[in-house]
Amino acid sequence: MEKYLYLILNIATLLFPLLWSFESKVRYAKKWFALFPAIFFTAALYLAWDQWFTVMGVWGFNEKYLTGIYLGSLPLEECLFFIIVPFSTIFIYEVLQFYFPQRPTVSITKGITLLLIGVLVVIGILNLDKWYTGVNFTLVALLLAIHYYFFRDKILGRFYVFYLVHLIPFLLFNGTLTGAFTSEPVVFYDDAENLGLRVFTIPIEDFIYSMGLMLMNISIYEKIKQRKTIQSPLGL
Repeated sequence: MEKYLYLILNIATLLFPLLWSFESKVRYAKKWFALFPAIFFTAALYLAWDQWFTVMGVWGFNEKYLTGIYLGSLPLEECLFFIIVPFSTIFIYEVLQFYFPQRPTVSITKGITLLLIGVLVVIGILNLDKWYTGVNFTLVALLLAIHYYFFRDKILGRFYVFYLVHLIPFLLFNGTLTGAFTSEPVVFYDDAENLGLRVFTIPIEDFIYSMGLMLMNISIYEKIKQRKTIQSPLGL
């Protein structure tokens, strides 16, 4: 059964959000018109990045925990990750909006954003010799800057709250992938290409990687919803 570990993780992550997509309050399924274009566009970019880094040996996958089905250099489970994880985590984003609509103030949101961009740019530039750190940190800084340019503080306050909450399932999921609960990691890293700093077994870069993945998905998702609202102001 261990060769199905990564696949089981994906299925377990999908199950609850999928089953609750049709309930009457959050009505997640009603938003799939915006969700799936965001997921597929973002997945295409991140899969290209994933393929690139896998070929370069920045990270790799332990066949012991895989079904053995590959698309290019990537296992099927890794490809599913970029569809299932955004689907399930944006469900958390929507639940938080429904039950906790408050968001941080404009000044707090702006301050956090500018601080994050500055820190990420500095760390990224100082570590351009480390592929995962350099590319990851500078890319996420760019995504934050682009998002802020188009949306200002309308979404980022909610996004930061969501990001903190999403770290709970993130730690379980990524912890499992990086060997917290198994004798060997499912995903392994060349530490010459990252800072070598880990939270439990998770490289610190994974936390920033997840921020970028979620931010791109949510930015596109919100943009499509916004366009739909403008076209149908009465929700028709």
